[in-house]
Amino acid sequence: MKDELLFCPLGGSGEIGMNMNLFGYGQPSDHKWIMVDIGVTFADDTIPGVDLIYPDPGFIVERKDNLLGIVLTHAHEDHIGAIAHLWPKLRCKIFATPFTAVLIREKFREKQIDITSDLQIVELNGTVSLDPFEIEYITLTHSILEPNGLRIKTPAGVILHTGDWKVDPNPLIGDNINEKRLKEIGDEGVLAMICDSTNVFSAGKSGSELDVRKNMLNVMSRLKKRIIITSFASNVARMETAFYCAEQTGRQISLVGRSMHRIYKAARQCGYLKNTIEPIDPREAKSFSREKIVYLCTGSQGEPMGAMMRISSYVHPDVFIEKGDAVIFSSKIIPGNEKKLYKLHNQLVKDGIEVISEETEFVHVSGHPNREDLKEMYQWVKPKCVIPVHGEHRHMIEHINFAKEMQVPYPVQVENGDIVKLYPSNQPEVYDKAPSGRLYLDGNVSVDPDSQSIKDRKNLSANGYLEVTLMITPNGNIHNNPVLSFRGLPVDDREEFVYGLEEEIEKTSRTFKIGSKRHEHNLIDALKIACRKFSKERTGKKPFTNINLVRI
Repeated sequence: MKDELLFCPLGGSGEIGMNMNLFGYGQPSDHKWIMVDIGVTFADDTIPGVDLIYPDPGFIVERKDNLLGIVLTHAHEDHIGAIAHLWPKLRCKIFATPFTAVLIREKFREKQIDITSDLQIVELNGTVSLDPFEIEYITLTHSILEPNGLRIKTPAGVILHTGDWKVDPNPLIGDNINEKRLKEIGDEGVLAMICDSTNVFSAGKSGSELDVRKNMLNVMSRLKKRIIITSFASNVARMETAFYCAEQTGRQISLVGRSMHRIYKAARQCGYLKNTIEPIDPREAKSFSREKIVYLCTGSQGEPMGAMMRISSYVHPDVFIEKGDAVIFSSKIIPGNEKKLYKLHNQLVKDGIEVISEETEFVHVSGHPNREDLKEMYQWVKPKCVIPVHGEHRHMIEHINFAKEMQVPYPVQVENGDIVKLYPSNQPEVYDKAPSGRLYLDGNVSVDPDSQSIKDRKNLSANGYLEVTLMITPNGNIHNNPVLSFRGLPVDDREEFVYGLEEEIEKTSRTFKIGSKRHEHNLIDALKIACRKFSKERTGKKPFTNINLVRI
């Protein structure tokens, strides 16, 4: 029986975020596996109390004895954010370039896990041997330091996994895209390319960080008061641009927000940002005149606890903003964040602050490939098969159409859980399905989306809370008035509501005598129904209801 070469995405296909991809090779009953990336996505307001969501790794956890390692392409959260949460279930080697490794160590340090013996640092353009996989890191360009594609060589052929990338002729920090090596790989033959789909609808080239720097300098040169720049902390080239423009316009710069300090420190540790001016502490920055200071802060997506939101709400302890100042949003508006960001923009403008964003000035470029970038990659690599990932279904379907335009013989459309047989089939195809899904980080516990804690919190969020405590005498009678407590119910007349609820409770309780546990449970169920029904009639809400029986 022939060995098989398989590809299976557990996250990041049919969605943008929480990337997790598996490659398997071997006999049908005994594959060896590698995992490429292990990321998160961020929860929205529909899941109260949850911040992070990551792929369910159950399929590979069951096969962890055959998991050779986790290979990381770069340090964005949607590619590494789940590692400290899920690695304890996998206990395998981790491979990363130096900058990514620094951030990985910090994640494990926060979890009080010593990862030293399992984290292997790979030099840029270096190689990793995990028999039967030979993995070569290929330097690409993206919106973070050290982005890598992976040339994965197997006995069945070569796969190129692009990770996140673009073609930036002037990335400012880090090397240019390794076009020479990509062409060589293409000439050697590529069985399949797993490729980023994020910007497949965008025509032309995605643009260069150098062009952003030139325009940012023009914008900042005309601004006369305090300047606040908010951007993704992970974009170190944009961070260096802020430093450069501050120096060129005779200003000092101050970093605001924990993530901004963390990335700055990691970049310096890896030898980057060596020729920039030293940032000053935000507390010291308060003593500088408005025209002599630039703040670079987190919160470019309007995050409630991000520095930018706190500054705009005038609750930040160190940064004050006033009429005539300017805020530059040097970032993309991520779909789903429009509402809160426009609310933030409107509040700033209302307060007399100038707002500059990608909608008004050229202050941001994407880190993902537009159609012309994709076209170049296809011409270099010349793959026999393309599997679009890192996109919603609409992106990936469009990418399939694009691949057909580029004369790729076998474009394959996938979604999370699909298992693609790349070899030995005559034509790569989805031939099986792995269990896949999502896990929510609820506090510090991983839970399923249908877990009781999530259901209860959604119920509380939508309907409020009602608690009833009844005293039971030794002979089984109900003693005195109930003790009532409620939250989140739209009650106009509290006294009238309480009085009516007490009547309903008394009416229901009158038919019960509590002589056994079964009687208690029956009373509790009857009271829950009566209280929720009464509340629904009076308020339109059926609250999460808790009944306490206390024997005295």
